[in-house]
Amino acid sequence: MVTSGPAGSVDGMKRWWPLVALAAAQFVMVLDQSVMNVSISQLVADFHTTVTVIQAVITLYCLVMAMLMLTGGKVGDIIGRRRAFVVGLVIYGCGSALTAVAPTVAVLAIGWSVLEGIGAALVLPALAALIAGNYDDARERKVAYAVIGGVAGAGIAVGPILGGWATTELTWRVVFLGEVVLVLFIILMVRLVQDAPRSGPSPRLDLIGGVLSAVGLGAVVLGILQSSTWGLVQPKNPPFAPFGFSLTIYVIMLGGILLWAFGRWERRREAAGTDPLVHLSLLRIPPLRSGLAGMFTQNLVLMGVFFVVPLYLQLVQGLNALETGLKMLPVSITMFLASFLGSRLSTRYPVRSIVRAGLIITTLAVVALFATVKPELGNAAFGIAMAVLGVGMGLIVSQLGNVVQSSVDSSGRGEAGGLQYTGQQLGSSLGVALIGAIVLAGLAGAFVSKIQSDARINQAVAGQVSVAVGAGLSFVATDEVRAAATKAGLDAPTTEAIVDDYQQAQLQALRGGFLATAIFSLISLASTRHLPHTRPSAQPEKETVAAPA
Repeated sequence: MVTSGPAGSVDGMKRWWPLVALAAAQFVMVLDQSVMNVSISQLVADFHTTVTVIQAVITLYCLVMAMLMLTGGKVGDIIGRRRAFVVGLVIYGCGSALTAVAPTVAVLAIGWSVLEGIGAALVLPALAALIAGNYDDARERKVAYAVIGGVAGAGIAVGPILGGWATTELTWRVVFLGEVVLVLFIILMVRLVQDAPRSGPSPRLDLIGGVLSAVGLGAVVLGILQSSTWGLVQPKNPPFAPFGFSLTIYVIMLGGILLWAFGRWERRREAAGTDPLVHLSLLRIPPLRSGLAGMFTQNLVLMGVFFVVPLYLQLVQGLNALETGLKMLPVSITMFLASFLGSRLSTRYPVRSIVRAGLIITTLAVVALFATVKPELGNAAFGIAMAVLGVGMGLIVSQLGNVVQSSVDSSGRGEAGGLQYTGQQLGSSLGVALIGAIVLAGLAGAFVSKIQSDARINQAVAGQVSVAVGAGLSFVATDEVRAAATKAGLDAPTTEAIVDDYQQAQLQALRGGFLATAIFSLISLASTRHLPHTRPSAQPEKETVAAPA
C-alpha cells in the first residue's frame, strides 16, 4: 500500500510513481483505438476493402474486450492483479507487433482486434483494482481515478494527431511499433506497483459462466453490427432468412437467451457456495449500478461520435487523416482538462450533480454537431461543438471510476473492475455498431428516396440504382459514386444528379447518427438517480463496503 507523505516531500512524490505505470497502460489502451478512427479511409485503401469491414474490425476490438473483461477480472483475482496486469501487457504487445506488420485485414483483425483485445481484458480490470489497492486514502484515490480519466482523454487527444500525422506522412503502422516500445517501458515500471490485497482463498475460474457471458455479449453486438447488412426485421442481404425474417433478430435473441442463462448459472453457483465468474449481487449496489450505466453510455456516445465525425470530415469534406486529427483535437484537449476540473469540483459538489451536468453538456454538444453537418464545413462552429463535447465527457469520466471502485471493498474490486470495463467496452462496441448501423441504414433509405423522386433521373435508372442499394451500400466518397455511374455508362447529367442525391443522403445520414447519439445521451440521465448525491462536506470520506457474499 502506498503511504502518504507531506506534499512536495520525496515520499510524497514517490507515492505517485505507481500511478505513472498504471496511467501509461491506460494511455496505450485508448491510443490505437483513436488512431484507427482517423485512419479509416487509409485502411480501406491499404487493404482494398470497405468502410463496413473496417467498422467490423474496430467493433471486434471493443467486442473482444467486452466479451472477456469479466473473465479477465476473475483471472486477476486468481493469479494476482499485478501478475494479470503483466501477462495482459505481454499479450497486448504481441498483438501490437502483429498489427504493425499485418498484410491482410484478417491478420489485422487477429493482431489488433483479438490479441490486443485479450490483453486489454486482462490489463484493465487489474488496473482498476491496482489503483484502489495502491491508494487507500479516499481523496488520493479520487485524484488517481481522475488522472486515469484525464490520461484516457490524452490518449484520445494524441491518437488523432499522431495517427493522422503517421498515416499522412509515414504509415499508421509506426504507431503500433511505438506501442510495443511503450509496453516494454510499462513492464519495467510494474515493480513500483504493489499488488492489490486479496482476502480469503484464491477463487476458481467459472469456465461455463465465462463462455455464456462471452458468447451472449458477442451475439448481441454482432446482430446489431450486421443489421445494416442483413436488415433489422425484413431480410436485406443475409446468408439465409429463417421463416422470412432477417437473421439479425435471431442472432440478437440468441445473445439475450445466453445472457439470461448466464445470470441463472451465476445465481445458482452463488447459492451453492461455489465461485461464480462475477457475483451478480454486486449489481444490487445502487451507486455501482448507476456508475456502470454511466460508463456504458459515455463510451457509446463518445465512440458513436468518433465513428461519425471521421466519415464526415474524410469522406464528405475530403480531409486527410492528419487534418481530421487536428479538427478532432478540441474534444481531446477539453476532455483532458475537464477530467482534472471534475476531480476538484467533487470536493464541493455532489457526484450526481457533476455527472448530470456532464450529460447535459454532452447532449447539447452533439446537437450542435448535428447543426454543423453541411456541405461546407463551418470550422468555428464545429470546433466549438467538439470542445464543448470534451467538457461534458471529461466531467463524466472524472467521477464514475471512483464511484464504482468505492462502492465495494478490496475483495470485490477485481470483479467491479471487470464489470466497469465490460460496461465501457460494451458501450464502445455498441457505439460503433449501433450508430454505424443507423448511419448506413439512413444513407441507403435517404439515397433511394431522393433518386426515386428526382425528376432528373428516369425511372428505369432509379429502379436499377434502388436494386443495387438494396443489395448493400457502403459510405464512400462522392468521387467513387461518380466513377461507378460513369463506368455503368450513364450520361453526364444523370451522373451528376445521382452524385448530388448521394451527397445529400450522406449529410442526412450523418445528422441521423448525431441525433441518435444525442437521444442516447439524454435518456441516460435516468440512470444517474442512485449516484452519490450528498455534498462532500456533509459526509465523511469513506468507501461503501459491499463485499461479495
